[in-house]
Amino acid sequence: MAIEFKLPDLGEDIETGDVVKVYVSPGDKVEKEQALMELETDKAALDIPSPAGGVIKEVHVKEGETIKIGQLLVIIDDGDGVEAPPRKEEPEAVPAAGKEKPKETGEKKRETVEKKEVAREGAQKKVEPVKKAERKQAEEKKPETEKETGEDEVKSAQIIPASPTVRRLARERGIDITGVKGSGPGGRITEDDIEAYGKKPAPEIAKAEPGQKVPEEEAPVSEAAPSDDKYGETERVAMTRVRRLTAERLSESWKAPHVTQHDRADITELEKLRKHYGKEVENLGGKLTMTSILLKAVSSALKLHPQFNASIDMEKGEILYKKYYNIGVAVDTDRGLLVPVIRDADKKNIEELSVDLRVLSEKARTKKITPAELQGGTFTITNLGGLGGTYFTPVINSPEVAILGVSRAALEAVYIDGQLQPRLMLPLSLSYDHRLIDGADAVRFLRWIVEALEEPFKLSLEG
Repeated sequence: MAIEFKLPDLGEDIETGDVVKVYVSPGDKVEKEQALMELETDKAALDIPSPAGGVIKEVHVKEGETIKIGQLLVIIDDGDGVEAPPRKEEPEAVPAAGKEKPKETGEKKRETVEKKEVAREGAQKKVEPVKKAERKQAEEKKPETEKETGEDEVKSAQIIPASPTVRRLARERGIDITGVKGSGPGGRITEDDIEAYGKKPAPEIAKAEPGQKVPEEEAPVSEAAPSDDKYGETERVAMTRVRRLTAERLSESWKAPHVTQHDRADITELEKLRKHYGKEVENLGGKLTMTSILLKAVSSALKLHPQFNASIDMEKGEILYKKYYNIGVAVDTDRGLLVPVIRDADKKNIEELSVDLRVLSEKARTKKITPAELQGGTFTITNLGGLGGTYFTPVINSPEVAILGVSRAALEAVYIDGQLQPRLMLPLSLSYDHRLIDGADAVRFLRWIVEALEEPFKLSLEG
């Protein structure tokens, strides 16, 4: 049976996506759930899996194309011998049942064509005076500077290759997107094209009196990088949707007044417990890491400090306290930073959190993460310990109001009970929105997490 596979619903507020790469061609054999193509949306980049196994008969999309929900992607023959109903095409005149359509001779055909032509000319003569009157009336209502040229009609009929985000930006800038030349794949219009078009100076005709010199127009100052570099060779590469969205969100997040509080946790004893129970968690399909332990500690801390599990609405002057605890974890991928969300972290034990974290992290790295799994977070953890470093200033993931950064743990000599002892110290960095959270609250929140890591019984007692 031939299966027509169309682009499925990808989640809330997602209507289109860009085809980054097509993995299959007509004649290729595919398995069920095998990736057919890579699609990049405003939320994430993900692979579109095959709904069934079989042979690819037709591919209806190409790389660089912007496609929408419900659009036909491929036709797959699953080999069961049942043909799918044919796609709808323009209806043709069908003779009545039992009657054969008579064949027309050459002379008959000419007569038929002549009759149709005469009828069409007669109809045209009747309609033409009405159309002329309508056009004349419309022309009288138009200002002299807005005479119809026909160009707008041609442009409106064209398909403009641009994402909803780009179209929205053009509307906000008051720019007619049909006049913008795209620099992306397949002539796709990018946000840079809109910005560059908006910075073009309006053409003006300078007038001067006889003998008077016309002043030269100053070149406009551009914030964009120069088109060429006199110091050496350069290469311009368009941002991916993930990188563009990350830049936009971080720029928006940076508008909040950031403050970062640093501290260290002695995880010497906790590390022993982590190694002891690590095998047990692996048997369940997870991996017991410091991040999964922090998920439990943070979810408990958020319940005791609700202002960290909130959002702020400056327009209404209100604080939105959230009664659910969905914690995002930043994951480094080859397409950029993605933040899968662990839902209801407060209702899960460390083993369950470890399994969820491993599954979502793997899906993010293998392009199988769904947009829904990247949404709805109330707090974020970003762990750079695997790469190194000591302290850093993580940027809040808007509309959240706080984020916890984790650096690499290191053995240090700590003075305890009159003597120096080797202890494994974990650096922590808490960034928070100072409009909602005071410094004293931030210290209390971070100290609670530190104490929970240093005394795991505290987590069971108070969390």
